[in-house]
Amino acid sequence: MDDQNSLADIAASLARIAASLSAMTPVPAPPPPALGSADAYHWEAADDHLRPVSRVSRVPIDLLQGIGDVTAILLDNTLHFARGHGANNALLWGARGMGKSSLVKALHAHINGLAEADLKQLVLIEINREDIESLPRLMRRIANDDRRFIIFCDDLSFDKDEASYKSLKSILDGGLEGRPENVLFYATSNRRHLMPRDMIDNERATAITPGEAVDEKISLSDRFGLWLGFHNCDQPTFLAMIRGYCDHYGLAVDDDTLRARAIEWAATRGSRSGRVAIQLVRQLAGEQGKAI
Repeated sequence: MDDQNSLADIAASLARIAASLSAMTPVPAPPPPALGSADAYHWEAADDHLRPVSRVSRVPIDLLQGIGDVTAILLDNTLHFARGHGANNALLWGARGMGKSSLVKALHAHINGLAEADLKQLVLIEINREDIESLPRLMRRIANDDRRFIIFCDDLSFDKDEASYKSLKSILDGGLEGRPENVLFYATSNRRHLMPRDMIDNERATAITPGEAVDEKISLSDRFGLWLGFHNCDQPTFLAMIRGYCDHYGLAVDDDTLRARAIEWAATRGSRSGRVAIQLVRQLAGEQGKAI
């Protein structure tokens, strides 16, 4: 009888041990959901989720005035990439409101609309500047997809005492994993070196080895094979922007009236740019009772 009780106690103990071990075993994470058929997504890093964007806010590439040279360069680079050929990461820097982010979105739509057999579908993924450190996870997620991906970060820059730019350096070029061949990184910034000018100047003035300190700060922008500069436009270009928008959206405004309104509008804002131009066009559309 005692032997039977002992065996029962041992069996019960073993069952408890097995239950404890089972509870301690980590449950494998479910695989990420399959990427859908959308051609634009927003990366939500907190959930490792790619949220489809059903309607991208953009304008046709033909409406982008005053940036013809950089448009041709970025178009060629993106076409090479869509064809599976060599292509570079691109940094679009310069004056605010001059079409940096608009160009990236317009090229995405333009290339996907071309009827060429050797072009693979381009997928645009927007990533927030605050989520840059999650780029490795995003790249692993899309590395085995047959399509070509442009990861796009708008208004990328880094402030004093931030260290996340160091991780971006290795992600773009030089890290152990490297950038997947089906991924390019396009970024826009008002700063050529993605750092405040006074931050670089302070390093030059206070560091023991100023050359090395400055090189560390500007080496991030060196990881972009293309630097494309955007500069403030002159008045004829500004007027051409507005006329192009008016014609595209069917707004009836004679040249003299449009010129006077454009000059006044630019003066009240202290600048001439594509952003200021489209703001005036929205005002004109509202006055004429039209939606754009």
